[in-house]
Amino acid sequence: MSAKDRNGYAQLGKDQQAVAAVAKQPTPKIASFCTAMKMIFLGSFLNILLPLAPLGIIAPRMKWGDPTVFSVNFLAILPLAKILGLATEELSSSVGETVGGLLNASFGNAVEMILSIFALRKGLIDVVQGSLLGSILSNLLLVLGMCFFFGGIKFHNQKYNADGARVQSNLLLLSVLALVIPSLVGIVQSKETLVLSMSRGAACILALLYCMYLVFQLKTHSDYFVGASEEADPEEEHMSPVLACVVLLLSTCIVAACSEGLVDSVEGITDSLGISEQFIGVILLPIVGNAAEHMTAVDVALKNKMDLSLGVALGSSSQIAMLVVPFTVIAGWVIGVPMDLNFGPLGTGILLLTVLIVGSLTSDGESNWLEGAMLMAAYVMIAITFWVM
Repeated sequence: MSAKDRNGYAQLGKDQQAVAAVAKQPTPKIASFCTAMKMIFLGSFLNILLPLAPLGIIAPRMKWGDPTVFSVNFLAILPLAKILGLATEELSSSVGETVGGLLNASFGNAVEMILSIFALRKGLIDVVQGSLLGSILSNLLLVLGMCFFFGGIKFHNQKYNADGARVQSNLLLLSVLALVIPSLVGIVQSKETLVLSMSRGAACILALLYCMYLVFQLKTHSDYFVGASEEADPEEEHMSPVLACVVLLLSTCIVAACSEGLVDSVEGITDSLGISEQFIGVILLPIVGNAAEHMTAVDVALKNKMDLSLGVALGSSSQIAMLVVPFTVIAGWVIGVPMDLNFGPLGTGILLLTVLIVGSLTSDGESNWLEGAMLMAAYVMIAITFWVM
């Protein structure tokens, strides 16, 4: 056999081995699914708590008692929050941090909307108002403060797109106006029908403005919300966008079920401890109800993805003020519950000062740990205020 023939056979053997190696490799869909399963179930030590999720869902129906229901659901939300953060980060690597943060805020606030409907059907208007106010305050002060603080400890200085932060701060300031006017009218004239009519009109305007904001954010001025950190590492394994959306949706549904049981048990626990309803609605419920979003925002801040972190924290506040709050007013209108935007002088005053402080701190496009400490200190002062009332 000639040398040419031997080389030909050798090359043929190599080609056959290469074809066999390719044939043994999993298809892209299977590989993406295996990657997702590995990242979900082996990505964190918190995943050992995942079996508590079904127990937390059935605990209220089995009448296990408020302390047990609260503890099981709270622990179950922790790994689910980690999975939500993972799915958001994976999705942002495919669709960008702007859309990824928007989707995470939307899924997180969907839980808030579901819980608000449950509470409105029971006629708990004060609890709904306090929970919505507390959600905005916790996102603006506690969550954003923790992102700045822990991210600032790890990194000397973190940058983000200041244009998007200013837009969201201005929208929040406008939303506060929609809350201040009904509150002032309620103080001056004390006509519930007038306050209710003004609230419903303002809710429709805010909902329309939120739709315009989405067009502004995603279409006409998307460059305002794009950060320099939006680049993926090609060597890292990633979920497919469709699979990440499925994980995000399923995790949100489970968090919603666990949050319902957790929120229902909070009131029973706090009654025995003598805690005021205002503290429950404004401070306690938003912290435990939004634990998933809180962990997501802090987790991505520790990875120096501040545009995604602000998209979750600051974007969630904008969405609550311009979508969830109008939604609760319109939903109450439909089911015959007089839900209005009269949050009282204390609530609206605190919210106004909070928006002004956050707008001032985020206008420069940079953050550090001291700014985070300032925001968290403001939240602690507000919590003390509602504790002693």
